[in-house]
Amino acid sequence: MASLTPLLNAGPLIASHAFAAIGALCLGTAQMVAPKGTINHRVLGYLWCILMMWVAGSSLFIFGFRLIGPFGPIHFLSLLTLVAVPAAVIAARYGRISTHKRAMTALFFWALIVAGLFTFVPGRIMHSVVFGS
Repeated sequence: MASLTPLLNAGPLIASHAFAAIGALCLGTAQMVAPKGTINHRVLGYLWCILMMWVAGSSLFIFGFRLIGPFGPIHFLSLLTLVAVPAAVIAARYGRISTHKRAMTALFFWALIVAGLFTFVPGRIMHSVVFGS
């Protein structure tokens, strides 16, 4: 049975990380289908960027799957995200819209969809949230 208890018991860092990721997933999905270049697109886009920066930044302090010392592959993706989000915003501000679109689409896919799927592996907190212990 699905329950938020495992997530809420994991502490504020992990809970805020997960809720920000869920928010970014919902907002990013809306951004993908909504009209581009509007005020709404910009406002929601900046909110999405803030959420993504929190997701990536907070993940640097979550040590689940360790590969090199306390760090795992997700930490590399997080560092890349912390650089790519501002770079994509700068691209849009300088009129490089195709670069902005490619970067944001890649971030949405790799940093949210693919990384998010790994949170449902048995033994992970989100697996317990969705499928029970």
